[in-house]
Amino acid sequence: MRSISWFTPACLGSAALLLAAMPRLQAQEKQDVTFEQAFRGQATDIIQPLPVIKGWADAEHYLEMRRDAASGRTQAMKVDARTGKAEIYTAPVDGPSVEVRDRDIYYKGVDGNSIRLTNDTLEEKNPTLSPDGRYVAFTRNNDLYSLEITSKKETRYTQDGTDVIYNGWSSWVYYEEILGRPTHYRAFWWSPDSKQIAYMHFDDTKVPVFPIYSERGQHGYLENTRYPKAGDPNPAVKVGVVPVEGGNTIWADFNEKDDQYFGMPFWTADSKQLWMQWMPRSQDNLKIYSIDPKTGAKKAIYSESQKTWVDWFDAVPFLQNNQGFLLQSDKTGWSHLYLHNMDGSLKKQLTSGNWTVKDVVATDEKNQIIYFTARKEASTRFDLYKVSMKTGAITRLTFGNYNHIINIAPGGKYFITTYSNLQTPDRMALLDNNGKIVRELGNSKGSKFDQYNLYKPELTTYKTRDGLVLPMTITMPVHLQPGKKYPILISIYGGPNAGTVYDTWKFSPGSQWWSQEGVIQVAIDNRSSGQLGKTGMNYIHRQLGKYEIEDYMDAAMWLRSQPWADPSKICMTGGSFGGYMTDMALTYGADVFTHGMANFAVTDWQLYDSHYTERYMDTPAENPEGYKITSVMTYANRYKGLLRMAHGTMDDNVHMQNVIQLVDKLQSLNKHFEFMLYPGERHGWRGPNALHASTETARFIYTHLLDKPFPSAFNAK
Repeated sequence: MRSISWFTPACLGSAALLLAAMPRLQAQEKQDVTFEQAFRGQATDIIQPLPVIKGWADAEHYLEMRRDAASGRTQAMKVDARTGKAEIYTAPVDGPSVEVRDRDIYYKGVDGNSIRLTNDTLEEKNPTLSPDGRYVAFTRNNDLYSLEITSKKETRYTQDGTDVIYNGWSSWVYYEEILGRPTHYRAFWWSPDSKQIAYMHFDDTKVPVFPIYSERGQHGYLENTRYPKAGDPNPAVKVGVVPVEGGNTIWADFNEKDDQYFGMPFWTADSKQLWMQWMPRSQDNLKIYSIDPKTGAKKAIYSESQKTWVDWFDAVPFLQNNQGFLLQSDKTGWSHLYLHNMDGSLKKQLTSGNWTVKDVVATDEKNQIIYFTARKEASTRFDLYKVSMKTGAITRLTFGNYNHIINIAPGGKYFITTYSNLQTPDRMALLDNNGKIVRELGNSKGSKFDQYNLYKPELTTYKTRDGLVLPMTITMPVHLQPGKKYPILISIYGGPNAGTVYDTWKFSPGSQWWSQEGVIQVAIDNRSSGQLGKTGMNYIHRQLGKYEIEDYMDAAMWLRSQPWADPSKICMTGGSFGGYMTDMALTYGADVFTHGMANFAVTDWQLYDSHYTERYMDTPAENPEGYKITSVMTYANRYKGLLRMAHGTMDDNVHMQNVIQLVDKLQSLNKHFEFMLYPGERHGWRGPNALHASTETARFIYTHLLDKPFPSAFNAK
């Protein structure tokens, strides 16, 4: 559950809209979307595509993909930021690249030609080019290799890879929670000078095996995963550096048998130091060590402790010529920027206040400027700012009451923003580093935007029982009738620092359909969502889920009291952590919520992985009461209303064990509920099962919330 989603759509939806050409319509003549437009992907002119920007060629030119009308081919164009003058960009947009095809590695050069680099029966994984483009590093059978591209000479660095020993390939809990899913299990890193490779060595011998059953074939089979649940032994890990030409690995001076974690490492620009993030299992103290790649000796650079937990640094931007580095810490309760000397001593705190820095996006060292995004004007929007490393002066560069998604040029001379709010479709503009608009680049508002009865989400707030003010969005039915009461569908995720309430454009034809049908659609953020910074998140320590569901209950109580709400039809839906929240809503919050659709949900934190769970809860042995009061099973006897649960049989993230234990508990209490299995599915639905799941969701809404016949159109493939 590591992944953080800043802009997760909070309402149900899919597809787009279309209307044939017609004269301009008066307000009362506006049209509704049809079923085919809402769910079967018919094209529409309600919205139109924005320019496709692929990054920056240099500080003065951005790259845009344009379709040639004559040939139908898409071509990269190099566009002058100041003038807009464009010319064909012949080099590959992403530069030279490598990929795995038919289990072998292929290299694609700047000339566009592909070369097959390996030819064997074993599968190579995660091929990664060296910074100088001469080598490709990869893993094969859990050992680490590289090969030189021109000679195809292969070098093997490790020899001990097995089904429980991995070199440069992550153990599951590191992939999911620490290094992250975008790594695709890759756990090796080139030095900037291409002369060394750092990698992690994992030993899963003591990690318990969790069996995942597949029903396929005559006899089925078990997929055994090394998965540490809360309190279980973790993988033993060590970090080493090996020369590109081969030889002995130099191991960093840590004891791999210690109960500890290592975070993403960072090479210094001169390749002389490898900086390692380290934490004890308790995750309340993060240290950065500088490792000498020649000897493995370590030196402490930075240490941060918090009473709750400390999050890993996603990046440690270094300044040129060893002038220092930046850290983004939430140790004050809000995420802010700190400038340090290379020995770790604090040079200057660059930002402060009750607001959140998101990312450092560029540095201009000549002028001593840092460019960063933050939620400063409002917690529901992001803007771009610059701060002077000399004076600490902060300047907002974006404009208006919009949410801004930034694509900045190297050095920060120009940036492109895609901006919107709940009422305004995405627009795109290019600005200079003083915040002056150079050119408008695009507007996604289509030619038929004004010809439809479009829903209008409203951003509002609610107050918790202990006085906190938090945001939510409400989308009313487009054909609202005074005096009529409507069902409420609350779509949430709810996990720490993963809010869904933002003042940004979120239109979807499917949500439009439900608005037409008379469903009030709501998104709510709780105190741990990030809206209140780390200060809000700290509430949930050792009781993950309790405050969150109470916040949702407080919001739902306000909703129930409104004249347009049907208090007998208050439904929550979500997946993963959102599924857990939904299960809690129908048990812990059963006096408030009447219906729920929970997908691939955690039901007891003892059943989830060690790193994620213990960050917030500590171990079950250390916090037995916390695990008890946050378990859905504890409140199963309160269950009433109607809960629909769905789970994939081969979910390797939130195991089906979670829902089976809840099913068993509800059956023992003689409770009525609905349950759907998806054979072979992992953490979510794909292909035909995705269509089936969305159809069953629609059936639930029609049957239990709208009291309408289920349209036969949903049953068509």
